[in-house]
Amino acid sequence: MTLQHGSVTLRAIEYSDSRDWRDARTRNAEWLKPWDATMPPDAAGRPATFRGMVKRLSKLAREDQAMPFVVLVDGEFAGQVTVSNIVRGSAQFASLGYWLDRRFAGRGVIPLSVALVIDYCFGVAGLHRMEISVRPENTNSLRVVEKLGIREVGYAPRYLHIDGAWRDHRQFAITREECPGGLVARLEPSES
Repeated sequence: MTLQHGSVTLRAIEYSDSRDWRDARTRNAEWLKPWDATMPPDAAGRPATFRGMVKRLSKLAREDQAMPFVVLVDGEFAGQVTVSNIVRGSAQFASLGYWLDRRFAGRGVIPLSVALVIDYCFGVAGLHRMEISVRPENTNSLRVVEKLGIREVGYAPRYLHIDGAWRDHRQFAITREECPGGLVARLEPSES
């Protein structure tokens, strides 16, 4: 599947994204370090290779447990948005995470990407609730949920292992009923 609005395109992550993904991650290593998940010292295994990550995410996607997207701006690799922990049955919810190459920051790329993905999840994939967890210090990500009008629903102490320690997160969520016109529409200037 491909999601597009203006110069921003999202599509499924592929093995062929390896070079662009690695280049962006290397170029942005210090900028992303405070927000990137890390492996706790007592966890089994080690961080996956890109190929291993794509293989794992593709398997989860086939099993309807994840939707991994790359973000392109005018065809250039800009980051990643991943829907994970999809729960079906009576819940119909999922978590959403993202990262962006710093070169594209401040241009509305991630708010638009998140809006496109949530609109897809509600309109096509049949989900009812989307959740986003943000470290309290991550002002850029807090601005994303603010721009989209996604409400804060809680606080999770020591929620994820990030940058070498268990970190607190603010919890945000939105349901299908809260955005009947879609989230992309919230980003577009009103004509009044």
